[in-house]
Amino acid sequence: MGNSFRYDPFQNLQEKNMSFEDVFDHIVHYMSLNPKGNYRLIVGTDSQVHKDCTVFITGIVILQEGHGVWACIRRVIVPRKMLHLHERISLELSFTEEIVSMFSEEKKKQLIDIILPFIYDGSTFTMEGHIDIGAGKRNKTREFVQEMVARMESIGVEPKIKPDAFVASHYANRYTR
Repeated sequence: MGNSFRYDPFQNLQEKNMSFEDVFDHIVHYMSLNPKGNYRLIVGTDSQVHKDCTVFITGIVILQEGHGVWACIRRVIVPRKMLHLHERISLELSFTEEIVSMFSEEKKKQLIDIILPFIYDGSTFTMEGHIDIGAGKRNKTREFVQEMVARMESIGVEPKIKPDAFVASHYANRYTR
């Protein structure tokens, strides 16, 4: 990615300046507290055009169905107004793909190993990519759905679009303003 992009460290309301390793350690800790559970590791990005830049927020959420979440964000600032919707959606997806790729096979195995002793009790682990686009008739982004969904699938992540893409459309969105 261009050198002109400004990448901030990972952060949430409790902690600033986290590295990806810190984030991963938090996820491991969160899952280890209750290894019997249905976990969804979700990554999604949203963007907002400001007067002289475009702000991209990628949310990383580990959700235990029915029991809460641990989450953080990473902000990237692109020093221009990105007014072309396809370019912006595509870059949102690139930032999501970049974070997903940080979860190497080895890291994913580490997370799966936490729930593995409990799979016969119904424990699960899935990884999702939330894309801030919708397929509805009135949705300007509907023409990009197939392309973006295919990109997520190609990296082994279950794609979710609106209204199911809540990490991109709600969690990340709160921080782009």
